[in-house]
Amino acid sequence: MQHIRRKKSKLWVLLLILAVVVVYKLMDSSDGQSLLKRVDGNQSNSVLSLRASTDSAVSISSDNLHSPNAILVRLNDHTILMQKKSEQKIYPASLTKIMTATVAIENLHDLQKKIELSPSMFQRLNKENASMAGFQPNEKVKAIDLLYGMMLPSGAECCIGLADNIAGSEQAFVDKMNQKAESLGMSNTHFTNATGLQDQNHYTTVKDLSILLSYALKNSTFQEIFTTSRHSTASTNKHPDGITFKSTLFKNIGNSTLKSGNILGGKTGFTDEAGLCLASFAQVNGKEYILVTAGAKGNHQTEQYDIDDAYEVFNELGSK
Repeated sequence: MQHIRRKKSKLWVLLLILAVVVVYKLMDSSDGQSLLKRVDGNQSNSVLSLRASTDSAVSISSDNLHSPNAILVRLNDHTILMQKKSEQKIYPASLTKIMTATVAIENLHDLQKKIELSPSMFQRLNKENASMAGFQPNEKVKAIDLLYGMMLPSGAECCIGLADNIAGSEQAFVDKMNQKAESLGMSNTHFTNATGLQDQNHYTTVKDLSILLSYALKNSTFQEIFTTSRHSTASTNKHPDGITFKSTLFKNIGNSTLKSGNILGGKTGFTDEAGLCLASFAQVNGKEYILVTAGAKGNHQTEQYDIDDAYEVFNELGSK
């Protein structure tokens, strides 16, 4: 009898193991891929795990990149297809605004709310040579237009206007940015401002930025802004006809068509210390990918090597 009981016990253990495997497979979805869902409002703050590709057929070379730091991620299953010094500390420049926009969207209850831009910010931002969208002191601007002004022409006054309105001060807003980074598992990131202006204690990695962008794109408001090439604002007390913005990315690439897809959107960044940076979003062969690069030599007057790298990577991906 004991012999029979031992056999039954072993059988139950095997059945339990088999059940766990089946449940795991189902959670990972029927085709082994967990599709990226786009929803509005606050997202789950669970840590996003990236995984290295085990498929050599889709691996991408980083040998010819101008950027010393890069990472390519397939969005549907968060697989890393290429990385180059992806965990090395970098300065993010205006890629910071991806986090600024994400935190702002999640804390704004009314995107049509008008926010007045304090005159005190403009003198400081102009002195620091920050990129501006073109709004003026005491201008009353809809929150949604400040988000577009932040992301398309990279307007620093839009960042500060939203930060002050949401948190009372830029520093209090930055605290929210760092809390968000921690909740997402961006373990090598620390922000000191909402604009991306150079500060030695304001740093991240391209891997952390890929985690952030993967998360941000789940929000339909963010994704709409991130993939827009041109936006005209509503009338304001300072600009009765509004202002028309054009994305710094689309302004520089002209043609977003790839060999087997399209560049859907992105955010550029540059400071002398950060070099040319780009977080881009593309569809290649019917699947979505993000590429984050940083540190390319050059400036706004030279060849845009960060954009060259995006074409190089996405077109190589399309040939796989």
